[in-house]
Amino acid sequence: MTQSAFGQIVLVGAGNMGGAMLSGWLKSGVPGSSVTIVDPGPSETMMAKIRDAGARHSVSAPDNLKADILFLALKPQVMDAVLPGLKSLVGPQTTVVSVAAGKTLASMESHLGEAAMVRAMPNTPAMIGRGVTGAFANAAVSGAQRDVVHRLLKVSGPVEWVDSEDAINAVTALSGSGPAYVFYLVECMAEAGRKSGLPADLAMRLARETVAGAGELLHQSPDPADTLRKNVTSPGGTTAAALSVLMAPNGMQPLFDVAIEAARKRAEELAQ
Repeated sequence: MTQSAFGQIVLVGAGNMGGAMLSGWLKSGVPGSSVTIVDPGPSETMMAKIRDAGARHSVSAPDNLKADILFLALKPQVMDAVLPGLKSLVGPQTTVVSVAAGKTLASMESHLGEAAMVRAMPNTPAMIGRGVTGAFANAAVSGAQRDVVHRLLKVSGPVEWVDSEDAINAVTALSGSGPAYVFYLVECMAEAGRKSGLPADLAMRLARETVAGAGELLHQSPDPADTLRKNVTSPGGTTAAALSVLMAPNGMQPLFDVAIEAARKRAEELAQ
């Protein structure tokens, strides 16, 4: 990227997600001089990163500045309190990008006015550059603006665009919350291994490495998930015996159907 590709970026919020995005931008070639971080109390580590990058830090919206990209890496519960103080940053050329779960474009417009806006939902593996992000752009976002946002978001992993804002709730339920489901799977596998006679610490190490390795294989292989599953399943073998339980009519699929629908409904409620 060159500086002319994205202009002035204002990153509001220097917590885990904001810090991850900033790190990714810098690694991808975004010059620190084009980034202003707005946060009243960044950590010492973040302040060191800001200084080293040559970026600017401000505790509130700087005067006489219009953002080309206003990137909101805020917790949903503080958005209503923080957004009014950011309205001065929004101009005709500004694209507002929010990663706050449950905060609709309409709610942001009520504070910032009408603008080109994108709702994005990354997940926590973004902090190591292995996340995935779902995104929706309103009608005011031009093709060029969407391209710039895509390039900024993809530093943390693939970006998938959806056609409706409502679909972001499903994205939140599936991939936004999804890492927690995988972590809980590891817990369940380790506990089952302990009950089968393994020492608890060994069972956890085996479960962690199995899930991490399977995830990496899925990441690197061109084969779909069902093919990879079939490749490791010998007819009449141990894997088949376990899958006969997990894939039963009352097994994992209906459980995930209910769980993800519960998460989607909760995301919908938070958007009210």
